[in-house]
Amino acid sequence: MKDFCQLKVWEKAHQLTMAIYHITATFPREQTYALASQMRRAASSIPSNIAEGCGRDGDAELSRFCSIARGSASELEYQILLARDLKLIQPKQYEQLSSQAVELKRMLTVLMQKLNAES
Repeated sequence: MKDFCQLKVWEKAHQLTMAIYHITATFPREQTYALASQMRRAASSIPSNIAEGCGRDGDAELSRFCSIARGSASELEYQILLARDLKLIQPKQYEQLSSQAVELKRMLTVLMQKLNAES
């Protein structure tokens, strides 16, 4: 069992989740149960799956949950693009959030490769 709080990828995923919650709070009311909710769920799924994987037995399980987290990061990446195209976020916000999502996917891929090599 690993302490997820010690993982840099978890910390960055948590920071992105906090940013998504902050930005979606500014969305129009009609988006509360639509895109804003989807973005929050996808974002929070990333650190949640990392944490769950850390609580499981072995590197193979952690790698599997990192794969799920990476899928959620891809989903969020699209939702950020959609929010930009719907003019719910500014282009600068899009660039920042999108680059964070891409960085997380890269970090998760590297972690998975390391875990799979060790098992």
